[in-house]
Amino acid sequence: MSASADLLKELRIDRNRAPEPSGRRRLLVIGLALLFLVPLIVMGWKLFGRDAGAKVQTATVTAIGGGAGASVLDATGYVVARRMATVSAKITGKVREVMIEEGQRVEEGQVMATLDPIDANAQRELTAAQLGAAQSDTQRVQAQLKEAEVNATRLSSLVKQQLVSKSQYDQAVASRDSLRAQLLTAQRNVKVAQDSLRISDLGVDNTIVRAPFSGVVTAKAAQPGEIVSPLSAGGGFTRTGIGTIVDMDSLEIEVDVGESFIGRVQPKMPVEAVLNAYPDWKIPAEVIAIIPTADRGKATVKVRIAIKTRDARIVPDMGVRVSFLEAAKPDQPKQTKPSAMIPANALAQRDGKDVAFVVNDDKVAQTQVSLGRKLGEDREVTAGLSGGETVVLDPPDSLKDGSRVRVETGDADSSK
Repeated sequence: MSASADLLKELRIDRNRAPEPSGRRRLLVIGLALLFLVPLIVMGWKLFGRDAGAKVQTATVTAIGGGAGASVLDATGYVVARRMATVSAKITGKVREVMIEEGQRVEEGQVMATLDPIDANAQRELTAAQLGAAQSDTQRVQAQLKEAEVNATRLSSLVKQQLVSKSQYDQAVASRDSLRAQLLTAQRNVKVAQDSLRISDLGVDNTIVRAPFSGVVTAKAAQPGEIVSPLSAGGGFTRTGIGTIVDMDSLEIEVDVGESFIGRVQPKMPVEAVLNAYPDWKIPAEVIAIIPTADRGKATVKVRIAIKTRDARIVPDMGVRVSFLEAAKPDQPKQTKPSAMIPANALAQRDGKDVAFVVNDDKVAQTQVSLGRKLGEDREVTAGLSGGETVVLDPPDSLKDGSRVRVETGDADSSK
């Protein structure tokens, strides 16, 4: 009987026990848990489980070639100005006013600065007074000479009539001749005073500093109140110039060509120049002259190259790469596809082929390249790369197509 009672109690429903959750509520709880856990798992994988990639340095591919003729020689040099002057005053003096600023264009004869003219003005006033005194003395002697000539003429007629003695006449003639000599001296003194006044005028004019030719001011060297001198004297408080002017129309290129290759360069030879600042801009140029002397230390010969295009982007001391071109033959097709240039340490060997690794975002793409000439520390790439792309420098052996990389910041040639 007791066993049957126990079985009946187990079948009885407990009204006070909490109901079990339904299947829908269970799914909702699981979904909310996944909503919070999945982002945490993904973030942890990115921070700890994902490969961050190797640190690399990069360089930008430079486009070259594409000229009318084939390049027979490549060299590097700088843009220089044939007409450049540091303008200074001819005299030592204190700067009164400076009328130029860097970047300003000035015309020939334009006033650049003025010096304190007190000393020069005082000297001019003194010489002007000396000139006036000399002119007054000349007028006095002329008046005396006029009287002496009249007296000598009168005594000459009286001597003939024996009304005066011969000695009186001789004395009058001597006085007249003496005054003639004095007049000549006075006139010469006037000439000296006039010359002194002109020199004083030049002294006043020397307090005004003018531009010797038209150009652009690239440096302002003096300020009002400073002492300037054409000579390097007076220590650090004395300036030797007012400013530097460059004639932008006289810009040209100077390159050093190895003496082993100078035979390939000829006057009037066409040249294609590429500024380091604008690697995609090809500037037409032409050889002006080959300087007939060699640098013993560097074993190079200097070559002057004329720039045929005038542009405000071309400024002195810019680095430039030039390609000396041979004249295109009539039956020779023009080169339409330009080549590229990359540092030699951007190349690698993979499966016996020359490759470079192009950076796209945070991954690299292995690109097979065809190599051309050696350009110093660079190599010409005739196929596989184009100007403006970014390549990895010194690629490690572990770097493969699709590998992740991190570009080091602070590299001058880095694309990021």
